[in-house]
Amino acid sequence: MRPFGPLGKPWCRLTPFTRAQIIGWGLFTLVDLVNRQLTYQDLTAALAMSALIYLLLAGLSTGLGRLYDCAFPGTVLGPWSVAVMALLASGASAVIVLVTVLVRQAFGWSIPDWGTLEEIALPFTHYAVALTGWSLLFFWIRADRQRQTAHAAALAAEAEALAAKAEALGAEIQQLRLQINPHFLFNALNGIAEEVPEHPAAARAMLRDLTDYLRHVLTGIRTPVVPVEAEVAALAAYLRIQQARFGERLRISVELDPGATGRRIANSLLQPLAENAVEHGDRSDVLELAVAVRLEGDKLRIDITNSGRLEPAHRLRAGHGLGLANLRRRLDVHYPGRHSFSLREIESVPGGAQVMATLLLEGEACSAS
Repeated sequence: MRPFGPLGKPWCRLTPFTRAQIIGWGLFTLVDLVNRQLTYQDLTAALAMSALIYLLLAGLSTGLGRLYDCAFPGTVLGPWSVAVMALLASGASAVIVLVTVLVRQAFGWSIPDWGTLEEIALPFTHYAVALTGWSLLFFWIRADRQRQTAHAAALAAEAEALAAKAEALGAEIQQLRLQINPHFLFNALNGIAEEVPEHPAAARAMLRDLTDYLRHVLTGIRTPVVPVEAEVAALAAYLRIQQARFGERLRISVELDPGATGRRIANSLLQPLAENAVEHGDRSDVLELAVAVRLEGDKLRIDITNSGRLEPAHRLRAGHGLGLANLRRRLDVHYPGRHSFSLREIESVPGGAQVMATLLLEGEACSAS
């Protein structure tokens, strides 16, 4: 149902300022009509003069509003602007008094017991005060509207900046997720090709593991946060491929605490740690590599341990450390202020050593797709 029946549509087309003018001056005129009836003691004259003054007030105040917008576009009223505002309101009041006097004289409507001073001074003061009050209200509403507009613009700019930042961050994280070591792919495919003639079953197993691992990595484009069991399963597939590549020189162990299942983790977050352990672990005899994922209180703890020692910084091969730098960047994005990462060397058995990478993740991973 349309408001106000057939007049609802035209009313809704009016600006809020125009609607406020109609309602505000209408209420003012109704009050004035009562006083004017008591003053004129003539209902026809009171109605006619009230209608005339209503039109004058609405028209003159609209003109004043446009003058204020042109002369004082700012939101702050100073002494000069207040003085000009009072002068303009008084001028508009003088116009109303002049028109009403001429109309009364033309129709012979007189006010009983009023002299010339009352007929001019009282209406002038009355309408000057009314228009000055209207002017102050106009400036207050305009200032409030300008503040709201500026606030909305600031919020829109901030939202646009955040959206751009999120888009750039998502692109960066997606690039980090897809930084698969090409040597790993080449070696895996070459290993599969070598196994096909003599060990087709082993080749099929490697191909399945490679497919599972790549599917998990590429799924991260759409799903940046996955259940921890899916992440561990993909990591196990990756390590089985490496085990097939290195044979008996690599022994792997992957353990997932059942209590940790259901927790969510950033996709492909653990692969750089496992790759670092395989590539830089001690394979002179047998490289022992163990992955353990469990809950520690309300935190998710991941330990990846390999036999060997930490290499001094001057012995690091070209490109070593890039994966760990990407890991740290992703931790800052997915777990801001809610993670810790350590890489340390520990003595395990006499004459041997291990390198342990430890992640502590608190809460759910933030999505940055």
